[in-house]
Formats: sequence, C-alpha cells, structure tokens
Amino acid sequence: MAQASENLQVQTGLMRSPRVTYRMANPQAPLAEPGTLAAFGFGSGAPDCSDPRWLQVALECFDAPAPFELWQVDGEVICGRQDAVRWSAGGGWLFVAIELDERDFDDPETTARQAYATLRQFMQTRNERCVLRIWNYISDINDGEGDAERYRQFCDGRAAGLGDFFTNGFPAATAIGHHQRRHLLQIYLLASTEAGLAIENPRQVSAWRYPRQYGRTSPGFARAMLMPARDALAISGTAAVVGHASAHEGDLEAQLNETLTNLEALLATADMPAGFDTHSPLKAYVRHTVDAPRVRDILHQRLPGVPVLLMHGDVCRRELLVEIDGWRFV
Repeated sequence: MAQASENLQVQTGLMRSPRVTYRMANPQAPLAEPGTLAAFGFGSGAPDCSDPRWLQVALECFDAPAPFELWQVDGEVICGRQDAVRWSAGGGWLFVAIELDERDFDDPETTARQAYATLRQFMQTRNERCVLRIWNYISDINDGEGDAERYRQFCDGRAAGLGDFFTNGFPAATAIGHHQRRHLLQIYLLASTEAGLAIENPRQVSAWRYPRQYGRTSPGFARAMLMPARDALAISGTAAVVGHASAHEGDLEAQLNETLTNLEALLATADMPAGFDTHSPLKAYVRHTVDAPRVRDILHQRLPGVPVLLMHGDVCRRELLVEIDGWRFV
C-alpha cells in the first residue's frame, strides 16, 4: 500500500494544482480567460467548439441544463492538435485527449491499443511526462461474456498500447461506459513535469493485483493520486468493492454507502482532511436512470454542499450500480 509520507503542508516550490470547478455559462468566455487548460461539456446538449481545449464528453448528465467542467492553471496556456491528439499546456501542466471510432478498427482491444500507443508516443515528445490522472469513456462497456466482455478487451488493448510506459507506477484513472450509439472511445489525461504520489485504499486490493477471474489483464490504475504540491487528491473511479469483490449486489443504497466509506479511507490514507467540501467537485456515475433521484437524495444528505455531477454511466462491473470520482483540495 502506498501511503502519503508528508503531512498536509503544501510543498513550497512546486506548482499549484489545477483548479477544477463546475460552471453554468457559455464555455466561450472561460476559454478566453487566462490559464484555462481544458473545459468539458457533457452529453448531446453540449455545444460544439473547435478549440483543442474543449471536449464534448459522451456521457449524459441527469441535470439540465448541465454545467461544464473547467480546469485552470497558473501560467500562459498554449494548445494545438497533432494527428488524432488534442492538447494544451501551461504552468508545467498538460491536458491531452484522443477520440477514436471503433468502426475504424476491428474491436475494442485494437481500438484501445491504438489509442494508448498514440498517447504514449505523444507523451514521449513532452516535458510534462508524469501522467497523474486518466479518464476513459467506452461504449457498451459490459457487453460480451467472460474475456470477450468489452471492458476486459479494453484492458488488454490498453496494456498492449502502453507497453512499459507506466513501469514506475500507475496513475489514477476512471473507466465508465457511455450510451451513445457510436462506438466512440474517449480518453483524456492530466500530466505534469513533476511526479505525484500514488495512493492505495487499505480496504481494497490494488487494481493491478486483481486475480484472474476479472480478466486476462488486470486494470492498470492507482486508487488516487496526490498532486505534486500535495495540495489536491485526484480520486479514481470508486465503487462498492471490498478486497477485490463487489459488495451488496442489487442494493443501491448499500453500494453507495460502501463507496463513500472507500472515499473516506482514501482521504485518510492520503492525510487529507476528512469529508468533502464546497471546493471538492465530484462525479457520480449511475447505471440506471431510475436510480438517479435516490442517488441525488443520499448524496445531498451525506455530502451537503458538495458539487456533484450526476452522470448516466455504466460501471466497469455489471453488478455495480454507482461509482464516484473527483477531487479533494486542501
């Protein structure tokens, strides 16, 4: 288990982490603000924008109108495109995104292998090579049985495309299924010139150590990542997993409470303040539309005042009904 060796004091001399906020506005204005590294709209209602820093995420938000997500850093930001990759950089931070249509490839494994090989090659050209956090959005993530399940094929392809790129340790990550009709694979990441500190959950087996029953290739991610200045914790997709087993099958409320317990365990392991506050943006991914109001009610009770985007998304294990990821800032 990796554990934070420093206390909560922000390490001086290291760049401050990106500010992550949700906004209700036209994204054109924030994109024009100094220091905007990336902005994300959600679902079919998100506007089109040619700026490389703007990404229309394939997940629908249960709230309408949906806010968008904004990343801002200290420093001048430049951006561009290189083949299938869009990117922006500033203040020692790097945003990178790639979208591939499976119709251009044979299957989910081949698509993921191509996507991650392309990302690996691009990252090798950058000074900001320390990948801290990755998001993966995959269509029909649970289709198929056994090793033919699309998520397991994605894991096989991701590992093949990465090769030995994460030899020194995995970043935090999320993998969620979207419901768009296109078989679109979306991947984006946050990287830095400085390394973070990977955090594991003492209540859970590390993902890369999962037994064979979960697929040929174990998922490659850390449970969370403490940012270089130790001023923020980027939390991976977290669900009702205890040890390596899914808990409370069929019981939405019990799964959500178990997930919140896992989140608190991560905060404690990282020496972060307990609980979440108004500056801790989270996303809750809910499998079934009918469950969204109950999830919203429970989170309002358990996390009053915390900004939570409620998204329609499938967790990588089909028996899991809800998953949460997000940020905890000092």
